[in-house]
Amino acid sequence: MAPSKRETVLCPVEVNQLIDDGHAIVILDRKVLKLDSWLQYHPGGDKCILHMVGRDASDEVVAFHPADVRKQMLRYQIGVLANRWENVLPPLQRGYGEETQETVEIEIDDGSETESLSSSANLSDIFDDDLLSPALTRRRTRNGSISSRSSVSDVESTSPPKTKFQKDIKLPELTSEPTESTPPMDQEKLDDIAESFRNLIAKLEDRGLYDCNYWAYLSDITRLSIIFATMIFLLHNGWYVTSSLFMGGFWHQMVFIAHDAGHKGITHNYHIDTLIGMTIGNHLGGLSMGWWKRSHNIHHIVTNDPAHDEGIQHLPFMAVSTEFFKSLYSTYHDRVMAYNAFAQTVVPYQKYLYYPLLCFGRFNLYVLSLEFIFMDKGPKSNRWHRFYELSGQVFFWFWFGYLIMWCSIPTWTQRFLFLMISHMVTMPLHVQFTLSHFAMSTITPSRNEPWALQQLRTTMDVDCPAWLDWMHGGLQFQTIHHLFPTMPRHNLRQASEEVKVWSKEVGVKYEVYGFVECNGKVLSRLEEVGRQARFMRECQERVLNDGEFLHGHWE
Repeated sequence: MAPSKRETVLCPVEVNQLIDDGHAIVILDRKVLKLDSWLQYHPGGDKCILHMVGRDASDEVVAFHPADVRKQMLRYQIGVLANRWENVLPPLQRGYGEETQETVEIEIDDGSETESLSSSANLSDIFDDDLLSPALTRRRTRNGSISSRSSVSDVESTSPPKTKFQKDIKLPELTSEPTESTPPMDQEKLDDIAESFRNLIAKLEDRGLYDCNYWAYLSDITRLSIIFATMIFLLHNGWYVTSSLFMGGFWHQMVFIAHDAGHKGITHNYHIDTLIGMTIGNHLGGLSMGWWKRSHNIHHIVTNDPAHDEGIQHLPFMAVSTEFFKSLYSTYHDRVMAYNAFAQTVVPYQKYLYYPLLCFGRFNLYVLSLEFIFMDKGPKSNRWHRFYELSGQVFFWFWFGYLIMWCSIPTWTQRFLFLMISHMVTMPLHVQFTLSHFAMSTITPSRNEPWALQQLRTTMDVDCPAWLDWMHGGLQFQTIHHLFPTMPRHNLRQASEEVKVWSKEVGVKYEVYGFVECNGKVLSRLEEVGRQARFMRECQERVLNDGEFLHGHWE
């Protein structure tokens, strides 16, 4: 009996041809998935998939999807790999522009000669003709061929159109230099670590650490109810400033449950947890859960990548890497992050602006949330989510903007103070968001870097006593959360102990520091990048003031 089309054996050259033609090809356990038709419906957003095109996404898929969802993914299977897969740079990350050209070179490891495309099944008999949008479709090489060699070649592509702010726009270059927490390793060692990590996941599942402790949520809800009731009591007794402190504290604590729901960490049911998250985020907090999931999922996939991770893209106010001096093109925002005159003025002093800027972080989230909802940037699936979030925004601004700010506070001065203080109280939450990543690596050492190593390289944890877990809300275990994103936060401390043992066994550093030391590392990174920004600006000013550019040797 002839094998089904899903079991068609594909060599790497054929798979790369499909990628080169613009198809969303993702590898899952040596199975080749073609996800073109699913892109616009993916609940986590299309770019989560696009960042995985051309990559073995097995560990990432397991981290975010339960077994039943992974089984459904096989509907998109078009074949199985004949040989070992070497990751290639996803087209989304290769640069932009109509003239983009690239050559992908692959080795077939079985010792046989390179197979020609004509020797295998006719591709037109296997694949349909629906392609991605033109922006994602890459031109073939001039002769239309794909060569074979020992490794993935350097990808050459044109940059986005030049702007008045920079001469060239580049994506960060890959480097083979190891980081402190990721020593140089050969492919066999990387494979061993990946397999060992999968065994660790199985161990944690057997321990029941993926099961939610609902009694812990009873404690959370009780604490939130007391904080909100205290805020209302103080408000109606004229203690407006004190009341605003509790208002901010309510939002601070509430975010932790919304974060759990966004990762399906409460019931592990997508629809139930999404409803919980949207209700808490929109109706009680004025923030879009849809926006958060779109941004946060990408953050988990391409953590700390300057061109792709929105979580570290804070120009023109802050830059955590000198890569931002190149005016990178953000694949998340689909625009150039211009390192313009304003950024050149502000970034040198970012160490001193870090905490003051985070005091206004919540206002920025309002803007991003409303933009996401009104610009309809969500996936095409579950369309009712958008309308539910709209109703949540109306509800939030009614109870907070009208009933509290307008009806309960008598003067404009007191209203302004209540607004500002309640929002500034959430500043420690924004510190927590950035603390675990800003001081960590922003350079990808290898395209074949395992999922676990990527998370350990880009994330650090905050060491704190167990009795303070309620204050940090699980965010102090960012490394553990990144390794096991659907694990309920009340179990992260137990998982942390297992990761400490595992990291020593595989020879990889798991970075954990005290709260003060973590802040010091972040400030040191901001100071160092700011110092380099200041040096560049002073050099430019010196050249312009001295007119040295007029005396070059142009012959």
